[in-house]
Amino acid sequence: MKSWVEISGARLAHNLRVVQESVGEDVEVLAVVKANGYGHGAEVVAPALVAGGAKWLGVTDLEEGLLVRGLAPATRILVMCGMESGDAEALVANDLTQVVWTAEHVCALDAAARAVGREAVVHLEVDTGMGRQGAAVGAELDSVLEALRAAEFVKLEGLMTHFCESEVAGSAVTALQLEKFERAITQGVAAGVAPEILHVGNSSAVDEGSSMAWVKSHAQEIGARAMVRPGLAVYGHCLPVEGASATAHLAAKLQPVLTWKTQVIGVREVVAGETVGYGATFTATQPMKLALVPVGYADGFRRAASSGLGDGWVVIAGERAMVVGRVSMNLTVVDVSAISGVAVGDVAVVLGEGVSAEDHAVWAGTISYDILCGIRARFLLI
Repeated sequence: MKSWVEISGARLAHNLRVVQESVGEDVEVLAVVKANGYGHGAEVVAPALVAGGAKWLGVTDLEEGLLVRGLAPATRILVMCGMESGDAEALVANDLTQVVWTAEHVCALDAAARAVGREAVVHLEVDTGMGRQGAAVGAELDSVLEALRAAEFVKLEGLMTHFCESEVAGSAVTALQLEKFERAITQGVAAGVAPEILHVGNSSAVDEGSSMAWVKSHAQEIGARAMVRPGLAVYGHCLPVEGASATAHLAAKLQPVLTWKTQVIGVREVVAGETVGYGATFTATQPMKLALVPVGYADGFRRAASSGLGDGWVVIAGERAMVVGRVSMNLTVVDVSAISGVAVGDVAVVLGEGVSAEDHAVWAGTISYDILCGIRARFLLI
C-alpha cells in the first residue's frame, strides 16, 4: 500500500460532542462531509458520524448526496451547493434536502415532486455578504418567497446564510451580515413563508461564539430551531480566532481524527558533495543517511514542503525526518541520519503524529482546509 489514512471514529464522535456541548442541546448540529469529508473520505466518516450521533450531514452536490444517502439511509442530508434543473428528480427521489436561492430552483423541485406525488424539502440561502450563492435581501428574495408560496409540493424548512469572516472576533462585516439576515427573516415571515430552522454558523462561528446567542434568540422569536454547520471542527481543527477580543470556545478541546501514513521504500547513504532531487537544489555537506517515501505532490504532499522552501518533514520512529531536495510527483527523500535503525518497511507519518495539518499549511502558505482536502490515499476507519 503506497500510503493510507487512518480515521479515528472515537475522535469524530468526541468532536461532535464538543460542538454540541458548546452550542447547547437546544441547537441542532449538521456535520459537514462535503469535499469527500474534508479530505477524510466521506465513505468512512459519514457512517462513523452517524454512529457518533449525527442527525444531519451536509454534502456538496447531488453526486455526493447519493453516495452519502447509500451510507446513511435514515439521516437528514443537506445538499449545500447549487443544483442544476436536471438534478431535481433524483433529489426528490432520494429524500435529499436542497439549498435553493432562485425561483427556478423552486419550480424545478416543485415539478419533480409533483410528478412522484411527494414533498420536496428545501433550505433557502440568503446572500448577506459572501457574494457567492444566495438570494439578496429585497426584490431577489421576494421572488424566491413568491415561488415558495406558489409551489404545492415544496416546503421551506430552513433559512440560512454564510459568514465570510466568522473567525474574526468583533467583526464589523459579520455584524452587517447579521443585520441583513435579520431583515431576511422579517421578509420571510411577512411573506407568510416562515422557516422552521435558522442557521448561520460554521466551525469558526461556533469557535468564536458571538453569533450563537443571536441565532438562538432570533429562532426563538419566530418559533424556529437553531442549527450550526461545523465542518473543519468535526475533523479536529479550527482556524485561529482573530481580533483583540478573541476567545476560542472549541479549538483546545478538539482532537484531529486523521493520521496519514506511508512506508519507507528505500534507504541509502550519500557522501558530501552529492546532490538530491530535481534541479539539484540540495547538496550534502557531510555524509548522510536518506530514506525514500512513496508520497509526493500528486498525493497531496505539497511541493512547497521541499527543503529550502517550506522545509517540511515526516515523522519516523517519533523523530522528525526533514525533507531533502524537492518533493517529486510521487516520491520524497528525507534525512534519517540522526534516527537509528531506519529500514525499508518502517512507517513514516506524513500528517498526524508530530506533524499537523497546520504545519503543512505553513509550509505551503495556505490553510488547513486546503491541505486536508488535497490528500489522496486509501482511507481506513480505526
